[in-house]
Amino acid sequence: MIVVSETEIILRLVLAVVLGGVIGFNRSRHNKPAGLRTMALISLGSAAFTLIGIEAVMQLSQLQTGVDSLTLGVSSSINLDSSRIIAGIVGGVGFLGAGAIIQSKGRVQGMTSAASIWVTSTIGVSVGLGLYLLATTITFIAFVVLIMYCFFGSETEEEENL
Repeated sequence: MIVVSETEIILRLVLAVVLGGVIGFNRSRHNKPAGLRTMALISLGSAAFTLIGIEAVMQLSQLQTGVDSLTLGVSSSINLDSSRIIAGIVGGVGFLGAGAIIQSKGRVQGMTSAASIWVTSTIGVSVGLGLYLLATTITFIAFVVLIMYCFFGSETEEEENL
């Protein structure tokens, strides 16, 4: 049976905040508006929505099939509803990212912040689903990409990514 204990829920939420905060820490160091708190909250929210979706599917399955046959109906339901929840998160986070992008005087600014918001939501979804290795790997790779600017960045990219 797929059961997420209260301890596991807390662990997932805390880990989502920590991993999202890692991405936000880098953005804060560069004085970007979407910084540590924003990224931690995006990751937390994505993980929370994912966990809520899992719990809702489990409760619905219990009502429809009974407790004895819970494991038979949950597996397919979780896959179906997880994809719907993730699609909703992607859409919602897309609006946040769009708000981070500014077009002024022929220049586009905030693309890196918008991409960071989007990636941070994938970290939260991964943690919410219990995919810790995936979430940690995404965090590490995203952080490396963000700090690569220090070594390989250009003035043009700095101007575009305010």
